[in-house]
Amino acid sequence: MNIQAVIVNGQKIIPSLEFDAQKRKVVGIQTNVQRKKILLTQLAEHPDTYLSTVDQGEYMRLTVEELLRFMKNISGHGKPVGVMLKEFQLEEQKRMKIAHLTSSKKAYLSQLRIFYAKQQTIVIEEPYFQLEEQERMLFARMLQELSEDKRVIIMTANLEDALISCDEIYRLDDAGLHLLDIAESENEPPVPVEIEETDLKVQKIPTKKNDKVILFNPPEIDYIESVNSMALVHVGGETYNCALTLAELEERLQHFGFFRCHRSYIVNLQKVRELVTWTKNSYSLRLTTGQDSIVPLSRTKLAELKKLLNI
Repeated sequence: MNIQAVIVNGQKIIPSLEFDAQKRKVVGIQTNVQRKKILLTQLAEHPDTYLSTVDQGEYMRLTVEELLRFMKNISGHGKPVGVMLKEFQLEEQKRMKIAHLTSSKKAYLSQLRIFYAKQQTIVIEEPYFQLEEQERMLFARMLQELSEDKRVIIMTANLEDALISCDEIYRLDDAGLHLLDIAESENEPPVPVEIEETDLKVQKIPTKKNDKVILFNPPEIDYIESVNSMALVHVGGETYNCALTLAELEERLQHFGFFRCHRSYIVNLQKVRELVTWTKNSYSLRLTTGQDSIVPLSRTKLAELKKLLNI
């Protein structure tokens, strides 16, 4: 898949790229809104690529069953409508008009067009933007199944959404695509945990933003991630650079209720609201930050976390 360079007002927005998406993987590309729209426009010109965008319309007067039958007829899809209703878990809504569905169900139904596409490459813009929890989990599982036969690419400005279902995530900037270190090693052994009572320590975490050094108390921090070997500290929806390594931050924060939930993430357990199970081997932690932030939880860390939380 070749992407042409884009220059606006003398500034390179997207460099020339050659990107090879593979089957059996859901690949995420996280970037800003401007680059995302430019990239989608270029990908629309590829004949073997099907685009699912957030602004695609729907036939509001049709029932759910009528829409699936319509998509089956125009695509030549082999499975009967009844089978697809069951797979999509829409049997209860099959006779409802689309106009009467919840906004989450409408968005979910619109996304299901990808399962009728003939193209081998499926590109989805912001698939979880309007979906509620039930539809998110269901769609994430179905994407994994779809990736067995198709190349699936998610385009998003929201890293947390990419973490839900992507096996690989790339960050796109003016320098190109950068693979984020989110994949966990198959041979990574679970680390035994020993919980000890300890005295509270005073600690400040130094960060930098706009040439200013900003010191945070540990309870203020939501989570920390490592991107391109740089530690990014997330506080109240804002991101700050930190010169310390993730290992150094883990050591400094271990007595303040922080947990190394993934080799690239440290999370403040006081901010964790929910343990989300996407698939049998895919877990995330949803935080109470007001931003609906989601961080990945390595399956090798699951038992350790449950022991820490006494669950």
